[in-house]
Amino acid sequence: MTRGFNPRFFSCICGFWVGSFVTVGFLVVPILFSSLGDRQVAGFVAANLFKICAYASVGLSAFLMVMANHLVRCGFGAYRPIRWVLLGMLACAISEAFIIIPWMNSLRDQALFLGLSVRESSHAILFGRLHHSSSVIFFIQTILGLILVWRSTKNAD
Repeated sequence: MTRGFNPRFFSCICGFWVGSFVTVGFLVVPILFSSLGDRQVAGFVAANLFKICAYASVGLSAFLMVMANHLVRCGFGAYRPIRWVLLGMLACAISEAFIIIPWMNSLRDQALFLGLSVRESSHAILFGRLHHSSSVIFFIQTILGLILVWRSTKNAD
């Protein structure tokens, strides 16, 4: 027996976690931008949502790595490759939470201090590149998350 950690519990956490950030990224944020008339307000709300998702992802991926290590030690060898997927997701979350999002927020704050939107500021090109990088990292994390859920539900029995 696994003494505290159940493979089904692992799968449920994976499903809720990946489902939550996929919902935010591919449903909530596009609705924000299409519903709100002010793109700057929508961007501010979206940035806060992505920041919360990134911090939660750091914590959950670390917790799930501990769980996966425990499951491997308890004889569930199928969780060995899952740890690599979680490591990739952790790297994505750390880069988002502690590098890209703070950098983008700094550029946004500098523009607001000057009374401009970030798109009107001298940092618009850099902000666009960071936004593109952030989107790519989010997409990679989403693909890894789908692999994680697929693999973890396969191993739940």
